[in-house]
Amino acid sequence: MARIAIIGTGRMGTAFAKRLIETGNTVVVWNRTQDRTKAAAEAGAEVAQSLSDLGDCDAILLSLQNADAVGSVATGLIASGVSGRLVVDTSTLLPDDTREIAARFAEAGADFVDCPVGGTVGPALKGQLLGMAGGTEAAFERARPIMEQLCKRVEHLGPAGSGAHMKLAVNLPLAIYWQTLGEALAMLVDSGIPADVAISVISDSSAGPAVLKNRGQVVIDTLNGTDQPGTFDLAGLSKDLGLALEQASRKGRRMPLSEAAQKSYAAALAVGLDGFDGATLTRFVLDK
Repeated sequence: MARIAIIGTGRMGTAFAKRLIETGNTVVVWNRTQDRTKAAAEAGAEVAQSLSDLGDCDAILLSLQNADAVGSVATGLIASGVSGRLVVDTSTLLPDDTREIAARFAEAGADFVDCPVGGTVGPALKGQLLGMAGGTEAAFERARPIMEQLCKRVEHLGPAGSGAHMKLAVNLPLAIYWQTLGEALAMLVDSGIPADVAISVISDSSAGPAVLKNRGQVVIDTLNGTDQPGTFDLAGLSKDLGLALEQASRKGRRMPLSEAAQKSYAAALAVGLDGFDGATLTRFVLDK
């Protein structure tokens, strides 16, 4: 049991708070917009009024939208004093951004681990995420007991930035999959095969990844005309796809499939589909 701060109470940050409270920890939350801490507070979390109120926490978990947000929080935490403390960043960032933030915390005397996670709110609440960690061995060993309460597997992949590298690689096939599933289903137009049967067969085949097996009904409902709110929505998928393409560009690599999928995401977001499940991209591609 520990006293753990969570900075960022969006869907995942709130799920982290609920899970860590359930496993016996004291949780303190902070969010730039205070009203977004309500769900965590109702679950039993304390609400900090400022970053400087987190000084007595054993560890600080970050769950933020982008590098600018993480960088801004890092500035505030370092100003309030982080020497000897553990900071775990679960945000999805570019590896270079993660390494720069890690260096800032190291200079301030903190142990830093980047540990983005695979999975959404449901697995987070059950402690079934996949943790992809980067940092020193000592920092990782400090973070492991906390992350093992959130994750079914936590893998130490190397120095800071390694977790960010792995997370982009993990999310890329998922982002592309919704595009390819739409194209696969386009082959069945006018075949007379119902959507639920097609999804069931694909799910049981080598073309059926875990996301389809776990969310088959969501896909079927979407294909039948009812878009579903996404726990990892089109906006998030598009953002991570963009990060992967930027990382590839920095390394001088082209990713034609990813570039094509990005155009579909941009078109879907342009008509207001950003908050829906990835299956909505499949429907969008199919309806073109």
